[in-house]
Amino acid sequence: MAKSVDVLLELVTDALEGMKGKDIVQLDVRGLSSVTDYMVIATGTSNRHVKSLAEEVSFKAKQSGFVPLGVEGEMNSDWVLADLGDVIVHVMQTEAREFYDLERLWDPALQDEAPAVLLADD
Repeated sequence: MAKSVDVLLELVTDALEGMKGKDIVQLDVRGLSSVTDYMVIATGTSNRHVKSLAEEVSFKAKQSGFVPLGVEGEMNSDWVLADLGDVIVHVMQTEAREFYDLERLWDPALQDEAPAVLLADD
C-alpha cells in the first residue's frame, strides 16, 4: 500500500526540526516538475550538520517504509539532496541556499520578484 505524501512531508519536516534544521520550507511543485511533487528545503549550520540532517531524513524515511531513491552531495556537504520520490529534500548551508535561491526558482508566487536578467548586446 502506498504511503501518503502528506505523511512523508510530515516525517521529513519532523526529522529536520528534530535535528535543529533551520528555515524549513515546503514547496508544492506539482505542475512545475515532472520529477517530484514537493521539495523541502532546510538550512544546516555546517558541513557536518547538513550531512547529519540528510542522513536523519533518509533514516526516518526508511524506518517508516519509504524507500529513498538516492542521496547526493554527502562528500562535500554544503548541499545534500535526498530523493524520496514524491518529496525531494534539499539541505544546504546558508551560502549555497542564498546563491541557488531554490524558493524563488520553484515558487511561482516569488518568480515575479526575480531580478531582471540583462542580456549582452551582440
